[in-house]
Amino acid sequence: MAHSDEERPGPEHPERSNQDLWQRVKGRLRTEVGEDIFTSWFARMDLDGIEHDTVRLSVATRFLKTWTQSHYGEKVLLCWQAEMPTVRRIDIVVRSAVIKSTATPAKSPDPLPPARETHKAEGGEPRHPATPPSSNQEVHGGSPLDPRLTFDTFVVGRSNTLAHAAAKQVAVARRNDPVMFNPLLIHAGVGLGKTHLLQAIAWMGNLQPDRKVLYLTAERFMFSFVSALRNQTAIAFKEALRGIDVLVIDDLQFLQGKQTQAEFSHTLNSLIDGGRQVVIAADRPPMDLESLDERVRSRLAGGLVVEMGSLAEDLRLQILNSRVALARVHHPGFDVPEPVLAYIAKSVTHNGRDLEGALNRLLAHSKLTGQPVTMDLAEREIRDLIRPQEPKRVKIEDIQRIVARHYNVSRGDLLSSRRTANVVRPRQVAMYLAKTLTLRSLPEIGRRFGGRDHTTVLHAVRKIENLVGNDSTLAEEIEALKRQLQE
Repeated sequence: MAHSDEERPGPEHPERSNQDLWQRVKGRLRTEVGEDIFTSWFARMDLDGIEHDTVRLSVATRFLKTWTQSHYGEKVLLCWQAEMPTVRRIDIVVRSAVIKSTATPAKSPDPLPPARETHKAEGGEPRHPATPPSSNQEVHGGSPLDPRLTFDTFVVGRSNTLAHAAAKQVAVARRNDPVMFNPLLIHAGVGLGKTHLLQAIAWMGNLQPDRKVLYLTAERFMFSFVSALRNQTAIAFKEALRGIDVLVIDDLQFLQGKQTQAEFSHTLNSLIDGGRQVVIAADRPPMDLESLDERVRSRLAGGLVVEMGSLAEDLRLQILNSRVALARVHHPGFDVPEPVLAYIAKSVTHNGRDLEGALNRLLAHSKLTGQPVTMDLAEREIRDLIRPQEPKRVKIEDIQRIVARHYNVSRGDLLSSRRTANVVRPRQVAMYLAKTLTLRSLPEIGRRFGGRDHTTVLHAVRKIENLVGNDSTLAEEIEALKRQLQE
C-alpha cells in the first residue's frame, strides 16, 4: 500500500528518509544561524549520504567547504546529532572543483530559471532573455554570471526604482565618461534583487569591448587574494584589479580578514581616485558593516548609498506573472489561475526567492502528475513559505537616540566616559536594549558605546536584568522604550 504524504517513510525508503532528516537539520540550522547566514552558506549545501556515524555533505566550491568547516562545522554537527544522535562526524566535500567559464554557462537544472526577485521585460511582455554575449569574467578571474540576470528581466517597482536607475546609469556609461557617483552601494535584505542588478551591470558593461567590467563576490575576492599571496603573484593580482574600468563587488558583508580588508581598501581608493567606477552590494548600509575597517566604511558612505526595500504585494504579483510567462517558454502547458497567483502574492511576503520556490513547487506538481494547479494545491504546497512578518530591524544608533531622549541626556553622554548616576543608568539600559533587540555581539556593542570592553556590556546587561525583576517602574520604562523602537 502506498504511503500517504503525512506518513514517515519506513526503512524500505532509506534515501527518502535521509532527505527528510536533512530537511529537519536544515530547519534547525536556519533557526540557529538566522535567515541571512543560512541562505548565504547552507541553502545550496546537499546531502550526499550517511555511512555509519558519518554524514557526507557537498558544496559547490572549495572556498565554501573551507569556510563552512571552519566557521560552522561544530554547529552543523550539533544540529545533526539533535536529529540523529549516532552521528559523530561531518564530512564536507566539493561537488566540482572546476568553475566553468561564464562565456558558456551551463544549463540550469532548475524547473524555473532562478530569479533574485525580478523577471519581466521592461516596457513589454515578459520574455525569456537570450544569452548575453561572452564576457571577460573568466579571463580576469571573476565570479560566474547568470545569463538570466539582466536589466531586461528586472521588474521595477516603488521599492527598487532608484537602485535600478543608478545601476542602469553605471551600466550604459562609456569608458571615458565622468563618473557621476562613486562608489555606488546598494543595500537590501536577502532575495530583494541586489545580485540581479549587479550582474545586470556586468552583462551590459561587457557589451562594450573596450570597457573592462569585473563582477566578484566578496568570497571570490578573498579567495583570489589569498591564492595570489600563496602563489607569490600578489602584485599581478593588484595590478589586474586596478586596471578594471568597473569593479562590481557582491555581498561585501562577508569580507573578512585584516590583510584582505586592507587590500580591498587600497584597491577601492586606487580605482575611485583614478576615476574608475566601483559598485558594491551589501545587506546593510556602510556604517552598519561593523566587521569592516572604519576607513572603508567612511569611503563607502561618501558615495551614493541606495536601499532596496521589501517587495510590495503588487510587485510580488508582477514577479509571479512574469515568472509564469518565462516558465511557459519551456513548459507550454503550465498555467496558474489568477486567483492562485493573487493568493501567493498576498501570502508569500518574505522575498523573491520564496516566490520562486512557490512556483517551482507548482510547476513540479503540474509536470509530474499532469494535474492542473488549483487553490487547494497551492495552499498545501506553499504553507511552509508563509512566514510571520519580521519585526523591524532595530539599529544601535536608534537605541542610543531614543534612550538619550527618554532620560534627557545626550547621545554623546552615553558614549562618553562619564560615571555620574544620571548617565550610567541610561547607558546600561541602552546596552541592555542593544543586546536584546539586535543581533550584535558584545564586543560590537562595546565598540559602538565609546570603545568599551565586552565585559562592561555584559555587566550592564546582567545589572538591568536583575533590576527589571525587582523594579516595576524600570520594567515599564524598558517596555515603553522597546515599543518605540519597534514601531
